[in-house]
Amino acid sequence: MTMGNVVNLNRFRKQAERQKDKARAETNRLLYGRSKSEKIQTETEREQSGRRLDGHKLTPED
Repeated sequence: MTMGNVVNLNRFRKQAERQKDKARAETNRLLYGRSKSEKIQTETEREQSGRRLDGHKLTPED
């Protein structure tokens, strides 16, 4: 009777957990992933368009 190889179950459990974390991270990147520079650029464009719109008003608001 021969002995089989010793299997470390913790290694497989941790490996499976890492794969789940990677999949969850990829999903989050697709859903929420915008870099800080992209967020700043969007906010700047929004402010500029608001100022441009206010500049074209015929009667200024008091």
